[in-house]
Amino acid sequence: MKSPAAVLPFLSIALTACLEHPIAQVELCKLENPDVPIRLDVGGDVDILFVIDNSGSMAEEQARLARNFEAFARRLDQMGAHYRIGVTTTDSGNPRCDATVTTPEGGDLVLRSCLDRLDEGAFKFNDIDAAFACTDVCGLSSADLAIVPTSTDLDPERRARPWIESIDGITNLPADVAVADAFACFGPQGIDGCGHEQPLESMYLALKKALSPKEGHYGFMREDALLSVVLVTDEADCSFEPAFKDIFMTDKTFWEDLGSPAPTSAACWNAGVACSGPGPVYAGCEPENFSIDGEPGAADGEAVLRPISRYVDLLSEIRADKQRINPSREVLVSLIAGVPPGYEDGAAEIPYAEAEPGSEQDLNFGIAPGCVNNSDGSGSTAVPPVRERAVAEAFAGDQRNLYSICQDDYTSALEGIARQIEKAIAPVCGSTMVADRDLETEELEADCKVQQIVDGQASNVPACEPVGADEWAVPAGSSVCAVILTDPSGLTPSKRDDMTIVADPEKGSTVPCADRGTNVEFKLHREGPRVRGATYTATCLSEAAEACR
Repeated sequence: MKSPAAVLPFLSIALTACLEHPIAQVELCKLENPDVPIRLDVGGDVDILFVIDNSGSMAEEQARLARNFEAFARRLDQMGAHYRIGVTTTDSGNPRCDATVTTPEGGDLVLRSCLDRLDEGAFKFNDIDAAFACTDVCGLSSADLAIVPTSTDLDPERRARPWIESIDGITNLPADVAVADAFACFGPQGIDGCGHEQPLESMYLALKKALSPKEGHYGFMREDALLSVVLVTDEADCSFEPAFKDIFMTDKTFWEDLGSPAPTSAACWNAGVACSGPGPVYAGCEPENFSIDGEPGAADGEAVLRPISRYVDLLSEIRADKQRINPSREVLVSLIAGVPPGYEDGAAEIPYAEAEPGSEQDLNFGIAPGCVNNSDGSGSTAVPPVRERAVAEAFAGDQRNLYSICQDDYTSALEGIARQIEKAIAPVCGSTMVADRDLETEELEADCKVQQIVDGQASNVPACEPVGADEWAVPAGSSVCAVILTDPSGLTPSKRDDMTIVADPEKGSTVPCADRGTNVEFKLHREGPRVRGATYTATCLSEAAEACR
């Protein structure tokens, strides 16, 4: 029987040898059962943490994120993900920010409608009133968004959790509220947060608290779920070491303007980034550990900003714990930040350049913009995300997981982040080598049937229809379709039928389904809401069963 050369060829050799022996053939045919169903709707668990900048310049960006979130939720539903979405802010405190005014979240998950926070001043900063960032996108109060109590793997008590959840198509939201509509109200965090943003420390605290029984969002992270972190910010990370807090108060080593009564965000750039080359255009910029005296190369414990290793190590530990349970589980980190549009596709690179000396950009940020938004006429700028980028790239593999915040629409960014999640979700593999329906063609045409079961009644699921170069679409009249992937090694020109390939630290690139002794992988593609209570199975005629005919 035909099977792709890359899919454990020794299995085919062993099978052929076995079948050539008459007695072995009879016994194998007695034992072979082609009707054992394969569950297709398992393995798609993903926990998603959004860390959203809530400083004074982020009103338009928060509104865009909320307005375009439907694209993200739709993609998660299409891939059949069982997901949780938590939100925190970049405000984890700073000596220059009065905690009674900015009320730092410190990594706590926030799940209150922005409408309920308007009167608290969340959308006011100095003389700016940015209520539109909420009212233009949100129409539901917290009462309208009452969270349905649920239990978790770590806490059997049913209670309202501070996150959005959708498991098997059932959410913890009121029955008539869509996930995207809920996020449009929960996502906007206001603009009254501390202007010395700490996206990395806020991420760290949120994840640590999710593991602590004493914290309000304990259990947010499921031990066998993929973890995706999304940082949304327009400034440099300022996650500082509390022992060196004086760099924001009396020690002006990193201040851009020594005559100023207070440091600007430039102090954060100067305290955590070093650029190579003479300027004014730099060859590149990377995270740097600076000592309290301003000297580079400080040990992690002597750096005025928390070292990047703090964040990479935590995420690596979380990934290692997950992979002890499921070796395919991953941790992803993505940014919507100060990179130019097209960076994710390699169409643009991050510019690192000196700002004009003495300019407002120079005094405020210490570096020229990484991107400028000219699409909406605002001319808003964002700082290149050097420290955040280093953490994201540590978990990127061969993908670019940075998207531009300087766009008037985040649909493509959110869809890109969702696609990365889909690629990282563990594939659903066949249970054996599957028979080929057409021996005349080079590629495998698997003999499989996919069914949807609701209340014990089974119905056939149609095959997905090809669209464009590499996409699939649900046929008219159906809400779900099946994709059977059979190409482990680029046998066909299209990527549409490519089986999942992952990077294994010990074996290099590997095809998980091929490693399990099968030549097929399954995916379900949806349009519209998931059918409640539905389960999905596939049955395939195996090579062994075909030989018995």
